[in-house]
Amino acid sequence: MKRLDKTELRVLVLTPVGRDASLVEETLHEAEIECQVCPDLVALRLEMQEGAGAIVVTEDLLRPEAVAELGELFAGQLPWSDLPLLIFSGGRETQNSPLEELKKFASYTLIDRPTRKKTLISAVQTALRARRRQYEVRDLLMELEKSVRSRDQFLAMLSHELRNPLAAILTASQLMERRDPSVFVSERGIVQRQTRLLARLVDDLLDVSRVTLGKIALAPGPVDMAALLERCVKSWTPAAGDLGVALTLAPVPASFVVDGDPVRLEQIVSNLLSNAVKYTPRGGHVVVSVEVDEQSGRIRVADDGVGIDPEALPRIFELFTQDDQTLDRSRGGLGVGLTLVRTLVALHGGTVTASSPGRDRGSEFVVQLPRVSSRGVSAAAAEDAPLPEGTPMLILVIDDNADIRSGLGELLRFSGHEVLESADGQQGIALALERRPHAVLIDIGLPGIDGYDVARRLRAALGRSVRLVALTGYGSAQDRERSFEAGFDAHITKPTTFAVLSRVLAPPARSSADLGAPPARRAAGLKT
Repeated sequence: MKRLDKTELRVLVLTPVGRDASLVEETLHEAEIECQVCPDLVALRLEMQEGAGAIVVTEDLLRPEAVAELGELFAGQLPWSDLPLLIFSGGRETQNSPLEELKKFASYTLIDRPTRKKTLISAVQTALRARRRQYEVRDLLMELEKSVRSRDQFLAMLSHELRNPLAAILTASQLMERRDPSVFVSERGIVQRQTRLLARLVDDLLDVSRVTLGKIALAPGPVDMAALLERCVKSWTPAAGDLGVALTLAPVPASFVVDGDPVRLEQIVSNLLSNAVKYTPRGGHVVVSVEVDEQSGRIRVADDGVGIDPEALPRIFELFTQDDQTLDRSRGGLGVGLTLVRTLVALHGGTVTASSPGRDRGSEFVVQLPRVSSRGVSAAAAEDAPLPEGTPMLILVIDDNADIRSGLGELLRFSGHEVLESADGQQGIALALERRPHAVLIDIGLPGIDGYDVARRLRAALGRSVRLVALTGYGSAQDRERSFEAGFDAHITKPTTFAVLSRVLAPPARSSADLGAPPARRAAGLKT
């Protein structure tokens, strides 16, 4: 424990009747115990803010108004603190006494009058020992908070450093596909699938940090769950097929609209599909179905895979819990997906349950979400929607990573665009002011001046004539909010697909559910 300041262990004395205050002060000084006499409750409040190890008062003080004020003082303590309170009492504690009311706010010790000096000193020393233990808890909590902050900073930096090489790899594989679709088809598919898997693992690590700190925020709106489920199943079908698993979606029987964040709802469904496909052997089946009643809808993800052991079932949604503990780690994962599912479902006012008849007998996860009116619902743009067609644009790419910059440039040129490239913010600004591009893709972590400053300067100089897109490894809600405050039109987290990039670069006449919209419309931004 760190060295305590003397104010943290001093005894505050408030005894308004007779010579009690001076006698207590004299006795404690003889025992070399720091103390401070307070003339009234106002002074006591001020001294408590500076620090205290214990408080000594007399029962004469405890009129109803004084008890209420003391209760307010003690109720305002931090969670680790339970400041010891010693009360000189005449031994008349009754059911309706002020002391009974004080129990609601503070833990106290009665010292009967008349009091011997040794008794007072012993009681105060006992109180101060208890206070020292509280300070030890405080210091441990502060160290824990410090380590959590350090962990979050490390994870944020790790995600940024991992996303840049992942973006370069995914861009290169897409560029190979554009140059010659008939070459290395299987190998390209492996590279793209595994790159997206790594990106998802990075996102899960960051989301775990946000879950533990309660920092996950939603950008809700009416969401058509039938369209969302169809989109998720279609996205996961190729991966399931590669593993020899049949993934199907049963027809949704009725309108199923929820008030939710489409990004987070897709994350819920995708994590459940990932889990089901991962734990279903070749030749198995995963079936997604929906049941709807007047108040809610239930999404069922059922498989005939390895199942869940009965002893593991109660812990299946706990952080870092995995039923597969074999050395080969053949199914991979971090044991965080189902924890995120439970948290995100709860944030949407729903519940999630898991069931299984046992090992090798399959499992079923059921997500129940409240329904809302379908009025005003708009489906989010699908990742496989047709790419927008239009006049070729002049596009500037500002990124200090040469592999990403050149790869993106080549991809955009294949679509008929003219592309300019810059490795730093200052040069990028000068190039943009000279050539006035239609759109600018800007990395945030640039040398010299960062991407936020680049966006602010370009928005001030070029107004709304240019479309500014943040293409970055920084993907937290705070990062997205800063992007839109700086003047960006969209925020895309690396790595991304060319399909998503093309839609974001499209002319801005889009619906309120468009991808990468500002925080007021879609605070979570765009994740791929």
